[in-house]
Amino acid sequence: MLKIAVYGKGGIGKSTTISNMAAAMSEMGLRVMQIGCDPKADSTAALHPGVKLTTVLDLVRQKKDAFTIGDMVCPGFGNVICVEAGGPTPGQGCAGRGIITALEKLESKGVYEKYQPDVVIYDVLGDVVCGGFSMPMRDGYADQVFIVTSGENMAIYAAANIALAVQHFRERGYAQLGGIILNRRNVRNEDEKVAELCKDFDTQIVGTLPRSEVVQDAEELGKTVLEAFPDSDMAHEYRQLAKQVLAACGKDVQC
Repeated sequence: MLKIAVYGKGGIGKSTTISNMAAAMSEMGLRVMQIGCDPKADSTAALHPGVKLTTVLDLVRQKKDAFTIGDMVCPGFGNVICVEAGGPTPGQGCAGRGIITALEKLESKGVYEKYQPDVVIYDVLGDVVCGGFSMPMRDGYADQVFIVTSGENMAIYAAANIALAVQHFRERGYAQLGGIILNRRNVRNEDEKVAELCKDFDTQIVGTLPRSEVVQDAEELGKTVLEAFPDSDMAHEYRQLAKQVLAACGKDVQC
């Protein structure tokens, strides 16, 4: 089982990228699980349009431990297994601690054993890399961390903080930095800024996504690009990215 954590600044297009990448991996014949670790609980929304997924933390609040694996998951497009960790009640509790609770609950309930995914993708907000938000980097969770960024200054700043956190955890045997995913915003000196980021942290750009109106069109429909526009150039870009990420993890892209 390959476990990947994808981080990035809020609003950078991380969840859109991950959902399309998950759909592409599923199209390759892989069994994929996507776990949203953003308190907004909208990571997997494009994979199950029109279906409201109850978050793990909502289940814990409502039922303590009296719920089943089936209550936590929702099959999405391409049979991607969708899970949302959820967040605390607004104004109460810590979102980072909520992630810890949700991931521990998934493990104790035996979700991974039941579904036996080939690939697990954690979608993690990267604006703040505190203890809870760093949970997917820790031993036993992700094997590789990928960072989605553009060349915008705040996105680069967030990406650098995430990379620094991975670097600090390196000696503990935690997840390794697999590389950077450049989600273009067509800002000035974008390539140069991201190349400098990679140089600073001795990593690489594993894939580049062009800015495309097709992505916005699919979002208006509440779907992934692979479902809404499967023959589009952008769908092929996501398929290529999925292969590049798998290759960066050392996984056979033909499986």
